[in-house]
Amino acid sequence: MDEHLSYPVGKFDFSQTITPEMRPGLIATIRQAPENVRQAVAGLDDTQLDTPYRPGGWTVRQVIHHLADSHINSYARFRLALTEDSPAVKGYDEKKWADLPDAKTGPVALSLPLLAHLHERWTAMLSALTSEQWARTFQHPHVGLMRLDTLLALYAWHCRHHTAHITRLRERMGW
Repeated sequence: MDEHLSYPVGKFDFSQTITPEMRPGLIATIRQAPENVRQAVAGLDDTQLDTPYRPGGWTVRQVIHHLADSHINSYARFRLALTEDSPAVKGYDEKKWADLPDAKTGPVALSLPLLAHLHERWTAMLSALTSEQWARTFQHPHVGLMRLDTLLALYAWHCRHHTAHITRLRERMGW
């Protein structure tokens, strides 16, 4: 597996410390992500949308639907952690979700506005959190105890990660 094709912006570092000064930039990345993704797929036809970003990887179409699915789950995890004491959250098999018919063949025009509206609401919530709220936690079945500030950094990375899959594919293919 070519690491550069799989992780075009590098792997996420779960051990990093997220400072209060970093939060506005991370929130801005999440706020801007839907427009960045929309621009990344602008003008692509169905054949291009059905092209994997790397050998054995998801198609561009699956990546777009995955972003909506994953970010809905993250938004819910934030809300659970803000309203419950270190709740256990459920994982999901993102590969199986990406293989469902709506993700494999559905128009990206279904997930792009969903992502845009979700991110508007999400960033409104994120922008209003207090220092104490950023320290709240939840229990993830695979990662373990996770703080909300780490989840913020993870999803800012996630936005850049998948947008880069698409933009780097476009560059390699000359689209």
